[in-house]
Formats: sequence, C-alpha cells, structure tokens
Amino acid sequence: MNIVIVESAAKAKTINKYLGSDYKVLASYGHVRDLPSKNGSVEPDNDFDMHWDTDAKAKKVLKDITDAVKGADKLILATDPDREGEAISWHILEILNKKKLLKNVEVERVAFNAVTKKAILEAISQPRELDQPLIAAYLARRALDYLVGFSLSPVLWRKLPGSRSAGRVQSVALRLVCERELAIEQFNPIEYWSVLTDLKTKDNKPFQARVYSENGKRFGPHDITNETQAHAIRDAIKTSDLSIAKVTAKSVQRRPWAPFTTSTLQMDASRQLGFSARQTMQVAQKLYEGVTLGGETVGLITYMRTDGVQIVPEAIQSCRDVIAKEYGDNYVPSAPRMYKTKAKNAQEAHEAIRPTELSRKPAMVSKYLDKEGLALYQLIWRRTIASQMEAAIMERTSADIDVSGANGTSYQLRATGSVVKFDGFLKLYEEGKDDGAGDDDKLLPALHEGDACSSEKVEAKQHFTEPPARFSEATLVKQLEELGIGRPSTFASTLSVLQDRDYVRLEKKRFIPEDKGRLVTAFLESFFSRYVQYDFTADLEEKLDLISDGKLEWKDVLKEFWQDFTKALDETKDLRISAVLNALNEMLGPYVFPVTEEGVDPRKCPACDDGQIGLKVGRFGAFVGCTNYPDCKFTRQFNQTNEEASLGEAGDKCLGEDPASGLLIYLKTGRFGPYVQLGDAEDTDKPKRSSLPKGQDPEALDLERAIQLLSLPRDVGPHPEDQKMITAGLGRYGPFVLHNGLYANLPGIEDVFTVGLNHAVTLLAEKAKSGGRRGAQALKELGEHPELGGPVNVMSGRYGPYVKHGKINATLPKDKEPESITMEEAVALIAERAAKAPAKKKAPAKKKAAPKKKAAAKKKAPAKKKTPAKKTAAKKAAPKKPATKKATTKKSADTETTSDE
Repeated sequence: MNIVIVESAAKAKTINKYLGSDYKVLASYGHVRDLPSKNGSVEPDNDFDMHWDTDAKAKKVLKDITDAVKGADKLILATDPDREGEAISWHILEILNKKKLLKNVEVERVAFNAVTKKAILEAISQPRELDQPLIAAYLARRALDYLVGFSLSPVLWRKLPGSRSAGRVQSVALRLVCERELAIEQFNPIEYWSVLTDLKTKDNKPFQARVYSENGKRFGPHDITNETQAHAIRDAIKTSDLSIAKVTAKSVQRRPWAPFTTSTLQMDASRQLGFSARQTMQVAQKLYEGVTLGGETVGLITYMRTDGVQIVPEAIQSCRDVIAKEYGDNYVPSAPRMYKTKAKNAQEAHEAIRPTELSRKPAMVSKYLDKEGLALYQLIWRRTIASQMEAAIMERTSADIDVSGANGTSYQLRATGSVVKFDGFLKLYEEGKDDGAGDDDKLLPALHEGDACSSEKVEAKQHFTEPPARFSEATLVKQLEELGIGRPSTFASTLSVLQDRDYVRLEKKRFIPEDKGRLVTAFLESFFSRYVQYDFTADLEEKLDLISDGKLEWKDVLKEFWQDFTKALDETKDLRISAVLNALNEMLGPYVFPVTEEGVDPRKCPACDDGQIGLKVGRFGAFVGCTNYPDCKFTRQFNQTNEEASLGEAGDKCLGEDPASGLLIYLKTGRFGPYVQLGDAEDTDKPKRSSLPKGQDPEALDLERAIQLLSLPRDVGPHPEDQKMITAGLGRYGPFVLHNGLYANLPGIEDVFTVGLNHAVTLLAEKAKSGGRRGAQALKELGEHPELGGPVNVMSGRYGPYVKHGKINATLPKDKEPESITMEEAVALIAERAAKAPAKKKAPAKKKAAPKKKAAAKKKAPAKKKTPAKKTAAKKAAPKKPATKKATTKKSADTETTSDE
C-alpha cells in the first residue's frame, strides 16, 4: 500500500479517486505541530534550538498517519508546493523518523500545481527529495516571528497598557496606514483654477479644450492660482479669434497584463469584485481544491499562492486556441507572449494563477459554483486568456488652438482625444483602477490645421488639491509588494490581524488607524525604530528568500538579527511609563494636540489656568488628561478637540423631563462616547446613565428613546417554573434576556424594549438546551500557563467569551472566535488584564497583613493537602473525563502559520 499525505480532506478525497486502490490518501489538515505559545520554544542561547508541540486534534491526525504507515510500502508526501507545504512534509517526516516507522518504507516528495488527474499522475511519476533550503527558510521565518512576538509584545503590555501585540510584518503595515493618515491630517489644500472651452469646428462638430500656455510658456497643473487670473484668461478667449495651429496623431499599442499572481489577484478582486484579501484567498482555495463536474471532482484553477507570472507552454497554446475559436485569428498574436515578474524578492518556481483547463469557460461551470466562486473564476479566466491576446491599438490625437488675445497676450488651448482602432485584449478584459488612475480621453472630430473654430462656452473652474487617498486593501497590498515587505501569501492574514486587534478599521473599504494602532506605531517608532523601517524589513525579507535559494545559512541570519534586537530590548527595561508618554506626546503631537490658534500653546489645558494636557493611560487605554489631576478633571478622547470635549461638559443637551422622577434627562459626551444621564450631580451622587447602543445617532435621539434606555435593565416577568424574575438589558455583545444566570441573545436592539414573557422563556429554554449557561461552561481548554502554571481556559460569560487563569478573567476582543484563541493570545490578554488590576487594593493589604497571612497559611497547610486526594478520588470515579492539557497549533491550510503576519 502507498500512503499519500496532502493538506486538506477535499484534496484527499479527489486524489484518492485519481490514484486507485493501491493508494490511500490522508489529510494532515494543515500543520501537525507548531511552536508552543510559551517562553523557551526557541532558544537563541542554544543555537536557536526549536521545541515543537502538537495539539489534541493534530495528535489524532498523526495517529491515523502513523497507523497507515506501519504497513505501507511507500510514503508519498504531497503537501502544497510552497514553503509551508514543504514544512508540513518535513514535520511529518521528522515525527515518523523519531517513531522509527520508516525503516522499510520508501519516502518520496511530490508536488503538483493543480488538482487534476493529469497533474496528479505526472507528479507521482516525478518524485524528488525534500527541499532543504526551503525548509530552512521556513524555520528562520517561524523562529523570527516567535522571537519578535514573545519579546516585543510583553514590552508593549508593560510600557503601553491597553495595547495588544506587535509582529514583524504587521507592525510595518500598520505604520504605512498611520503615516498615510497623518499625511492626510497635515495636508494643506492649494487653490488652483482651470479654464475649459467648448468649441465647434467649421462643420459644427463639438469638442473641448483647456488652456495650455500663455505667450508660449506652458501652464503647470496648479499655475493658475486665483480667480482674477482665471477670469482674465476666460475673457481673452471669449473675445478672440480661434484657429487650429497644429494637429498631431500617433498610433499607440496597449499590451495586456500578465496572468495573476497572488497579490495581483487580491488587488483586482478588491477593485472589481469588492472582495477582501482573505475572502479572495478563501474562494480561490475552493476553486483550487475543486468542484464536482459530471460526477468527477476537478480543480478549476492552479495553485493560488505564487509570485510567478509565467504559464506552461501547453497552457499558452490552449489560450491561443481559445482566442482563435472565440474571437478570431486577428486576436491571436504572431508569437506567444512571455512574461517575467517585476516584483521584489520574486520566486518563480510556480506558475501564475490560471484555469486548469482554458477551454472551460465560466458559463460552463456557472451552475456548479456559488456567486463568489463564479465571479472569481471568471476574473481569472478572462485575465489568463487576455494575457495571450493581441495588443490593443489606440490612435491618440492632440490639437493646439491659437488664441489671438487682446493686449498683446497670446494663449494656446489644447484638445486631446483617442480612438480605439483595434480593441485586442480589451475586448475581454480591463484591469480595475486605483485612486486617481482615471482615463478621461475623449474622441475628437476630424480637425485640420489652419481651420477656424468658434467658442461656444468658456468656463473658469476653481479646484483645490486633494490629500493622498487612504489605503484600500488593493492599494495597501500593492504598496507592501512594491516595498518588498512580507510575502504575497501572508498579505491576507496580515491585514486581518490588524483589524482583529483593533489597530485599524475598514470604513467604506478604506483603512483608518484606530487610536490604539497609532499609539503602538508611535511607541515602536520611538523605541524600536529600526524594526519598523521599510528598508530594514524588506532587507530581512530578501535574506529570508536567499535562505530559500540556498545562498545563506538560516541560523546566521537569526544570530545577526537577535544580537541587535536584544540590545534594543535591554534599552527599554528601565523605561518608565512617564518617559513613554512623553515620547508619544512628542511624536503624536500634530494629531493629538493640533494647533488651532497661532501663538497659543496647543497643550494648554482649556479647563484650568496653569495645567498642560498630555497622554494618560487608563483602564480602557490611553486618553488625554490634565497634569493638574485630580484638581483638574479635564479629559478627552484622542479624536476630540478641546472645544468638543469642553462642549461635552458645558454644552450638554437637555432632552426633557423624566415623567416618573421629575429629573431632567441629558445627552452627554464622555471619554467613551455619547450617553444619556438622569439628573446631575446636584440631584444625586451617582446619576443613572446609559450608553447609546451601536447604530444610534446622537442627533436623532429624543426624550422617549432616552427614557427607554434609562429603563434598562427592565423586568420582563417571573419565570413560570421558579418565579424568579427574567430581565432584559443591553450588554457588550448586544441585547439579551437573563434568568438565574442564564443569558440568551435577542435578535435586535428594539427587542430589548418589547420582548414579552413567552418569547423570553422560549429563548432561554433554547439556550439552556444548547448548554449555554454563561460563566459555567469552558469552551476550550488551552493547557497550563507557560510562565505561572495553572490551567488557562476559554469560558462563556455574561458579556461574551473570556479567558480565565486563576482569578483573572480577560474578555476576548470583539469579532474574535473563542475556538481560534491560542495560548499566546490568551497569555497576552491575561497579562494585559492583570496590569489593569487596581494596585491600590493589593499593596496596603500585603504590607499590613503579611505576618498574619503567613501564620494563617501555615495553620491551614495540612488542610490543603486533603484537597488533591479528593480530586484524585473524583478522577478515579470518573475515568471517562481525564483532565487534558492542550497547546494550540495553528493549522490553517489557507493562511500562513506565522503568528505576527
């Protein structure tokens, strides 16, 4: 029996059909082991020795593989044809060798670029050895990402409370977004004018021209600077004779774009389909693994992680055949088109992304694909076919029109236009455009030198220069690739990590940095500037690629990096938070403290005479506060101006009188956003408040809605089974109903005000049936804390999932699935939560009661010994539920397993 190992179950099923009964195909489900999320997984002082761990799910997969290999004649490692695929094969081989299961088993490594019968059989017939340089590159990247993550992130947690973690590529991508936002904020628009003239030829054919020069001197884009100048030109054109001085026409070829690479596919799917980078890769993965066509599962596209732009000769010929059949011989170029990549650090070991069968048109597979799959397949098919089509031929025409102006001033207008003489590849495909990449050429009528023309309308228009556009996913991916930062296969996960950690948000498909992201970037630029420099990161990527080419030793690269990196870490050990805040005040000054009035210190506190405002760190992250605290309690958010913050205190909006209490209800703006308040400090020490739910426009809030919000949580009614009250309220994760510690979600905000007793009882019963008692169920056991010991679990709770270690509970970030939490992420959240714990409760207690506590501890010592015995007895009584320790390993088959990217 021949055992074949692939990465996904879908591929295993398909390939098993191709190979027949002499082969058994098993899936590894991505990586089978990874570096555990604890200190010591990589030992720089021990020649970068790496310690791997396997989680429970991967252990089951490995058991299936080892059981199958025991009676096998041959082991065929057929994981994906890239660095991660090579690494998975290496891990499996290492594990089987340690178990001494391969003594009489022949081992082969095969790689295929498409899940088709022909590609699989060809790969099986052409085995090779494992690519050791590629494995070395994987080890170097994994070690680097671990060392950066486990060394730099704790510095962030200690010195910048509220921040999450920092990664090698992610931090540089975040810097790009933050720098673009700062450029937008500091941008000063410049006024300029254009003068456009609607003209007609002597045959009354209309066309348009813009003023081009004055007295023979050409105008620059912004040289007409004011209304007076623009109107003088306009008036001169209106009263002058116009004649065509020169007509120039030339033929221009537009050649097609190369077939898709990973990054260009992500870019164009974003522009044309509106897909995110991650969505593109997920859909492409399904197309690669295949769909069932006529009873047979077939991969529709080649491997989708590649930076090569070439395609194999037989595919080129297939393209040419399709072009001739579908569009005619005149669309087939005389010779095949050959492409070479221009991207930095490109490795052209793989083909470009193309359909596995070029004759398989999108219409032929439309009924087998969902909407997203069909759209992406159609994009890939068109791009591939178009890449081998004839060039488009354009005729571009420009005409200069003389203006005999008054007062001895002469002007010249210029009209431009183009016409497509032969559409070529444009018949099938046009690449999407980025910001400012418009093409406003128009078709011109027949123009002849010496002919007179007349002006129908002359218009002077005012314009202002615009700031650079925020990054979209497409333009950010393009920028990262141009800078040589990261690898195309990791761009999707890099962008997702930035959003998952609340460092950036996508708004109208544009990246906007959150305050937390700007703080992290400023911190890294202040204290780890070298490691967020574009050139340094690109240079490191180049070295990693040289490792994969066998031109550098991976441990030499690690040693060079680690030597300098540890020095930078040591320099921050004695760094006080006050020094960090001073550095951030300096770096973020233009954003946090903008100059609003010349001669006035932007950091002068608006609430007191002699205070200065600056960054402060609180439980919920950083904010702006006064140096005279607690005497001066002025605070504001990053994105507020002093005036807006002051208005929030002095300019509260009174919504009306509460009919029940007679107190006034106010709409206020606090450090964490708008809220409603019943009464004020004069009425009660602690006025009742309620934050506005997501989606509620403060401007649209009225008295009735405010009363509803202040009524929460409200009593729904007694539960019919135990007569205990059911309440409805709003939590972090939305509206809910609560009964005796059991929470059930409500569909929408309005339901919290309207849900009745019967509906609430039904929802709670459904929740109880699914085991949903929050705070009483462990969703995931992560294992022992790597530094402090004791179990770390992911729990369900009243306000959503959280991680628990001892007495510390840390809420999970929004949009983070509990099942995806790793030990590294959990440890980071626990450390962050521990740092926020109020120190004022701990210190006095320890100082005053230390002797008594020690004595008490000694007296209670014998009693403590009994507890383990009881637990042991309990375990013996219930052998079916052993305590398990799990160390999570990232095993996604569609994203790189690098923790920082």
